[in-house]
Amino acid sequence: MRRKPNVYKVNDELINKLIEELSAKSCSIDNAQFLREIYTSVVKLGMEVCDKGDLKLVNDTLKELRYSFKIFSPFRNKRKVIIFGSARAKPASAEYKMAEEFSRKLTAKGYMIVTGGGPGVMEAGNKGALAGREFALNIRLPFEQKPNPYISEKEKLINFKYFFTRKLIFVKETDATALFPGGFGTNDEGFEVLTLMQTGRCRPRPLILMEPKGSRYWAHWLRFINTQLIQKGYANRSDLKLFSVARTASQAVEYIDNFYKVYHSLRYVKGVTVIRLNKAISQKALAQLNQEFKDIITNGKIKMSPALKEEVLKGEFPDLPRLVMNFDMRSYGRLCELVNRINSSL
Repeated sequence: MRRKPNVYKVNDELINKLIEELSAKSCSIDNAQFLREIYTSVVKLGMEVCDKGDLKLVNDTLKELRYSFKIFSPFRNKRKVIIFGSARAKPASAEYKMAEEFSRKLTAKGYMIVTGGGPGVMEAGNKGALAGREFALNIRLPFEQKPNPYISEKEKLINFKYFFTRKLIFVKETDATALFPGGFGTNDEGFEVLTLMQTGRCRPRPLILMEPKGSRYWAHWLRFINTQLIQKGYANRSDLKLFSVARTASQAVEYIDNFYKVYHSLRYVKGVTVIRLNKAISQKALAQLNQEFKDIITNGKIKMSPALKEEVLKGEFPDLPRLVMNFDMRSYGRLCELVNRINSSL
């Protein structure tokens, strides 16, 4: 006999009824369950948490996320690139000029860019962007990091109190990551994206280490990765496929363009990995994928497929062709290799 799933609720039927009524009036039927659980969590917080600081943390976090979703929601159909780099880079520096050129070329091709909103490389990203095609996610710091003057639309400037909500939005709302030379913050942001990709918590994306002519910044970084992480077994050699190095702005833009040439997006449906494509690949290319990447398939083969039932019900790009496979959910560096091989199949 099938057991009924536990319903997330409080131990007070009157409150549960009020939550039910409020959630029904607050959003569509499709989303009512999630809102009901959010309201339930809020009530449980009121019942279980006495510390004002804890409640303030939850309150501020929810406000920051709500506002961010509101700002980004109208632009979800546009590819966006997050630009990370030092706030201390001077306008005359090679990385500043490279970031400005990179942003200009990206936005000219229809991409939008997202920066941290401050000076240095962030300022260069906003300066180079075509008007209306950039966002800035500023962080409020004790020494007052002021937003740079090149943000063309002030409604696309979001000021964050917490680094963790800011970093969440950086990744959630973008489709590619560009890292320029920088300090602790740049490395923190870069390693976070790498960790999310390595563990499958972030879908495959271009992650590009931008190194202007004459710079050895990423060369020294890569030496550390190889000698201290790869050779000592703290990371797999295939993890090196999670990122790429670009030494010109044009090379980086081309890499991002190529990444989304055939590959469109990825999701998991009941243990099956679904790779959506902008165009179908040939049977010959499919056979080559099965031969080259059989090591990351737990059983069966990579196959062409129409949209799965769950995708059709949610309206998730039902007209796009797809590849489906039983991915081992572990070899994410190899998964990025697979995406790049798909893009080179035409």
